[in-house]
Amino acid sequence: MNELITRKTQFIHLGLIDYQQAWDYQASLFSKILEVKKVNRELPADQQKPTDNFLIFCEHPHVYTLGKSGDEANLKIKKNDLHAIQATYVHTNRGGDITYHGPGQIVGYPIVDLENFFTDIHKYMRLLEESVIQTLQEFGIKACRIAGMTGVWLDGDDESRARKICALGVKTSRWVTMHGFAFNVNTDLNYFKHIIPCGIDDKAVTSMEFELGKKQDIRMIEEILKAKLIHLFELELK
Repeated sequence: MNELITRKTQFIHLGLIDYQQAWDYQASLFSKILEVKKVNRELPADQQKPTDNFLIFCEHPHVYTLGKSGDEANLKIKKNDLHAIQATYVHTNRGGDITYHGPGQIVGYPIVDLENFFTDIHKYMRLLEESVIQTLQEFGIKACRIAGMTGVWLDGDDESRARKICALGVKTSRWVTMHGFAFNVNTDLNYFKHIIPCGIDDKAVTSMEFELGKKQDIRMIEEILKAKLIHLFELELK
């Protein structure tokens, strides 16, 4: 194997953290990886350095985030009224439309150089989805994908019952990734009433707590999800 290719990955749990603060932290890691790749292009092979990979888990206080090509009209609450529900709003540089982040949701940010794994964004997205699908299987919840839509769904083959349990939105540059997924575990679903989630107005949103009828142990679910990601991406945790 090329000595520059490494699947060694540092896992970082940021706990409950402001969205902008987490975004800035992601961006700093993302930029450092890109800088290494830029410098490597100017160096002979024996002087080039391997790039780092990171897997970040966290939760955010109530916040609505809009993707770079999203429609702000999908935020149904006036910005001036956000303080009344203790929420904020951020326009981000990820793909996708509008979504909600809040306590009780596992937010995952893989900051990885896909040249260490595979150069296929479609495969990357599908493996993120698969990690959540396999995690839900451990709790007897059958999840799936819907053709043409990102994310993880329940009852995806029934238009009247389909509901999303995990949203995805990423940014990539020179095969380096940032942003990621938001997996509803004990999420307050009432906050989704103030948006058209992901710009899709004919499908519902759900959580593990709602589906199973009781609050879940989010730390345990994080460990299961982390194990699925390690297996599917063949990560080597530092």
